[in-house]
Amino acid sequence: MNDLHYLSATEVLRAFNAKELSPVEVFDAVAARADAVEPLLNSLIERDVDASRAQAVAAQERYAAGSSVGVLDGLPVVMKEEQPIVGRPMSLGTMFSDGWVCEQTHPLVQRTMDAGAIVHARSTTPEFCCAGFTHSKLWGITRNPWNLDYSPGGSSGGSGAALAAGTGYLASGSDIGGSIRIPASFCGVVGYKAPYGRVPAMSPWNLDSYAVDGAMARTVADCALFQNVIAGQHPSDHVSMPKVTIPDDLGDVKGLRIALAVTLGDFPIEPEIEANTRAFADALRAAGAIVNEVEIPILLAETQSAALAHFGSMMGPSMAELGPLDDERFTDYARMFIEWSNDEYARIGVYGAAQLEGKIQMTIGAAFDNHDALICPTIGTTGFVAGEPYTENRLTVAGREIDLYILACQTVPFNIASRHPVLSVPSGRASNGVPTGVQVVARPYDDVTAFHVGAAAERELALTTAPSWRPAL
Repeated sequence: MNDLHYLSATEVLRAFNAKELSPVEVFDAVAARADAVEPLLNSLIERDVDASRAQAVAAQERYAAGSSVGVLDGLPVVMKEEQPIVGRPMSLGTMFSDGWVCEQTHPLVQRTMDAGAIVHARSTTPEFCCAGFTHSKLWGITRNPWNLDYSPGGSSGGSGAALAAGTGYLASGSDIGGSIRIPASFCGVVGYKAPYGRVPAMSPWNLDSYAVDGAMARTVADCALFQNVIAGQHPSDHVSMPKVTIPDDLGDVKGLRIALAVTLGDFPIEPEIEANTRAFADALRAAGAIVNEVEIPILLAETQSAALAHFGSMMGPSMAELGPLDDERFTDYARMFIEWSNDEYARIGVYGAAQLEGKIQMTIGAAFDNHDALICPTIGTTGFVAGEPYTENRLTVAGREIDLYILACQTVPFNIASRHPVLSVPSGRASNGVPTGVQVVARPYDDVTAFHVGAAAERELALTTAPSWRPAL
């Protein structure tokens, strides 16, 4: 079978159960693909081919005996390195991490392994997962399979690149400001920022309402499959929510009222991305949805202030406690993150940030008075240059220079309004070859509607299912 490594996860698992494919031949295809492309991409770490192949042999024997252990049995999956596995190194992309070893396994990882998946590699991140690109002093530069001059995004950039390149069928991510959706958009894959609490997390980050862990995949159906494995309450996470099962039969949007925002407020957007966003809206109209263009008057400056103050209350201090800011082990972008977030937290405090957050939440919520879902671009720019930290140089989007490059992404408002589920789905490609994406936002905790809308657009656009939707590595 040609391009075995590019089959969908659902196709592979169906073939396993029908005994049309074996876990060993699938693993061998993925391992060979990783051998071929990783020198270009630098997206995977901690590959143990022999141990992973032994797991594939065991899965093959279980299928032959009719005793598979779970819904992902024998499927090669990539885990973001930020999510710990007991006894394994924990690096977080930082030079400070020498000797760090995980003392427990993240609930998402444990559920994935319990479902039979083969965690054959872990994926690269920026330092402390604090950036929208993926490069670090520890691991070097991770590149976008669609255009090696660009980043795959971040902080789950290694996971996004692996999916796009065919070195994993599913991949995990985490998202505190767009870290699932940014690489999903730039890499032409699907990423789900579940509503806060839907996927159990680890202390103390489970108490950060911006932060979620979640699923990434090449198709909406695969993302739903993975989400169904990892979601649901867990005894170690006090704020974890009951599971909502995403159905197999997705894509019915007939009569659904969808709000189209070609941008959020004064967030700048490149014309190519607006065009692809409008094409996404037209695809939903073709599927039977009622799509109305709306304005979501969120101010970029207020979003920046609220988010930085929030980060300054927890994430910034967690990084700063490792050493003085002039310690040369810090990357320049991590140092800037600490400085900017600490300064804004000192300036407006928790209460000031909460006032801005409430304003943003109410503005987004108003769109749902007369609509079932909202769609808007995931990112307003066509790419972040690989290896560029955007500390000295400022990013320009549609002729506008942005102080904080991450706000070229329209993701942060939905970490502020964190109870909304958000699915990033490919919408096309820019002229530089880098994919573009659209965020599908549903009402708080209405996970299923987000997946229905995403599946309908995916079906009508027929991008990710086309043989041409492959980076020419």
